Amino acid sequence: MEPLRVACIGMGWWSDVLADAIQRSKKLKIVACFTRSEDKRRAFAAKYKCDAAPSYEAILKNLSIEAVINTTPNNVHLETTRAAAEAGKHVFLDKPIANSVTEGRAIAEVFRKAKVVLALGYQRRRESHFRWIRQRIDGGEFGKLVNAEANISRDRLGKIDLNSWRYTSEGMPGGVMLQIGIHYSDVLEYLLGPVKAVNGRFAQLVLPGDNPDVASLVLEHENGALSTLNASYASASEYYLMNIYGKEASAYYDMHSGLRALKRGGSSASPVLCEKNDTFVEELEEFAAAARGEGAPEMGGEAATRSLAVIRAGIVSAREGRRVEVAEILAKD
Repeated sequence: MEPLRVACIGMGWWSDVLADAIQRSKKLKIVACFTRSEDKRRAFAAKYKCDAAPSYEAILKNLSIEAVINTTPNNVHLETTRAAAEAGKHVFLDKPIANSVTEGRAIAEVFRKAKVVLALGYQRRRESHFRWIRQRIDGGEFGKLVNAEANISRDRLGKIDLNSWRYTSEGMPGGVMLQIGIHYSDVLEYLLGPVKAVNGRFAQLVLPGDNPDVASLVLEHENGALSTLNASYASASEYYLMNIYGKEASAYYDMHSGLRALKRGGSSASPVLCEKNDTFVEELEEFAAAARGEGAPEMGGEAATRSLAVIRAGIVSAREGRRVEVAEILAKD
């Protein structure tokens, strides 16, 4: 089967991450690109050997283009994805689906009506160590899930551009928690099940600007389990942690030591060897298959909207100093 012919829009640094992944796959092909900056557009086109389209409208009118890879700012996701869906184009959209649940729900509805595919970029849940844990949870090896703790931290001191939408409260409400924390809130839901309610605290401690660089959430899952999530742009180094505790077994992952597991009665955790997988290629190829009528994306519009609602609940909780149920956010955000 011929590769899915795609156009990339939004030429930020993340567009190159996805474009590089497309280059590693034989199931998609970049044929065009567009961003408002002519210099960025031409540079991207030269790097990935595709056409630099004169406008987004030109991409939408090009019948040979089957899908759009969208890495535009959050606040134009609805506008850009709606236009693509109405033109019959499938869309792979970087998370979050939008800055508000209302817009997220509207995006999902547009794609339902147009009967084209929408997939969201949530690559962290695909990492082989989390797939290993999920398989054992599904197999009953963990027993009742009771607790989890997660940390996703990066050093952004001296590395942020305050002119970028990614680091402003308007462009990325919730700061570090919406930008990177959402990846691990998603993994926590993937492993422990849906979140019912959230308590949140946010702080701005190191970075300039108007957005939180440190955030913490306590998540109440529908099955009764509790989890904690810390996200930071103010730490001295990059770090990822995910520990899952069950009545019969626990799993411990961190980026330096890898995955370890311990069963009830054991005296020490044993290393678990998980081969590193290409999560970007996997999610893009899943999208390509869905666009060709083979299956559905793991993270579509409805799932991504609910994922956003968890972070929005944390934002409201931090602002108002109270426990916030996800259902409340889904009803009125």
